[in-house]
Amino acid sequence: MAKKDYYEVLGVNRDASEDELKKAYRKLAMKWHPDRNPDNPKAEEHFKEAKEAYEVLTDAQKRAAYDQFGHAGVDPSAAGGAGAGAGFGGFGDAFGDIFGDIFGGGGGGRQRSTVFRGADLRYNLEISLEDAARGTETRIRIPALEECETCHGSGAKPGTQPTSCTTCGGHGQVRMQQGFFSIQQTCPRCHGTGKMVANPCSSCSGSGRIKKHKTLAVKIPAGVDEGDRIRLSGEGEAGVNGGPSGDLYVVIQIKPHNVFTRDHNDLHCEMPVSFTTAALGGEIEIPTLDGYAKIKIPPETQTGKIFRLRGKGIKGVRSSTHGDLQCHVVVETPVSLTARQKELLQEFEAISNKDSARHNPRANSWMDRVKAFFAE
Repeated sequence: MAKKDYYEVLGVNRDASEDELKKAYRKLAMKWHPDRNPDNPKAEEHFKEAKEAYEVLTDAQKRAAYDQFGHAGVDPSAAGGAGAGAGFGGFGDAFGDIFGDIFGGGGGGRQRSTVFRGADLRYNLEISLEDAARGTETRIRIPALEECETCHGSGAKPGTQPTSCTTCGGHGQVRMQQGFFSIQQTCPRCHGTGKMVANPCSSCSGSGRIKKHKTLAVKIPAGVDEGDRIRLSGEGEAGVNGGPSGDLYVVIQIKPHNVFTRDHNDLHCEMPVSFTTAALGGEIEIPTLDGYAKIKIPPETQTGKIFRLRGKGIKGVRSSTHGDLQCHVVVETPVSLTARQKELLQEFEAISNKDSARHNPRANSWMDRVKAFFAE
C-alpha cells in the first residue's frame, strides 16, 4: 500500500513551520496513542504514521530530501536516502519534544527555557452577616510577586541578557540514560529555566520578580456562606519566564452576629419570653434582617418551642428561594425580685401544688419516672 503524503498525514501545508508541525503532531499523538485507544486496533497504525511524518518533516535534511524526491528520498533502504541511519534516537527526540511538553518537561535538540505558572494565592476576607446576605463590594490589599519592571522578568541587569545554562545547554532538562531507557529531569543548576544570569538585576536580585502590594476590588455576591471562595483570575503571583500568573482565591469568613446564627440559608435566634407571657400568651416583636416582625405567643408556651418565619432567612448563591428564620423560645426566670413579688410567687406556688398534676405535668411525669427507676 502506498504511503500517504506526510503533510497530509499531519494535516498541514507544505510550508508549515516547525511549531505548526509540532502542534499538529501533538494533537494526533494524543488522539491515537495506543494507551488511550485500547479497543481500537488501528490506533497504533495511525500513531506510528503520524510519528514517522513528524520525524521526517522536523529534520531539515530529511525534509529537503522528501520535498524533492518524495518517500524515496527518505527510505532507509534506498541508496543515499536521507532516512538511512535513522533509528530509536530520532524517535526518542520526537517523543521527548512532544510528550515532554505535554507532561511539563523539555527535551529534544532545541533550546528552550521552561516556563512556570505563578502560584495561586489565598486571602481570607471577613464580612458581616448582613453583607453576606445582601452582597457588597469591597477593596483588599494583598502582597504578591509581580514581574520586575526593570528587567521585564529576565532577571538580568539592563543592557545584558541571560546566557544558556552550561549544564543543560539551555533546555531546562537533563537527560539520563539508564540502559534502554532515557529519563529526563529538571536541570539542577538552572532549575528548569534553561538560563544563567551572570549580571543580576539590582531591583529583583536576578529572580525576575519583585514583591509588591496591590489593591483589588472584590464583588461579593448576595448569599455567600462561610468558606465560599471567589476566584480572581490572573491576580495571583506572576509566572516565571513569561509563564501565566496564578489566581487569587478570596475565602469568605462571616463575623459572629449579636442576634442571629446561620445554618446554610436558615437563620436562628433566641427569643426571651417573660414568665407571664409564656403562661398567659401575648405578642412580642422580634428582629429580622429586613426589620421587625411580630409573633403571637400562645398560652402555656414552653422553653424550646420554635416559631418559624417562612422566607425570612437568606437566599443562598445557588438557591432560588429564601431560607427561614427560626425563633427559639427561652422562658426567662424573673430576677431581683421585691418582697411583694416573692410573696405573690409563693402564694402562686402554694395554689399550684394543690393540683400539681394539672399545673405542672412535666415535673410530675419526670418524678414518676424517677420513682420507677429507684423502685427497680
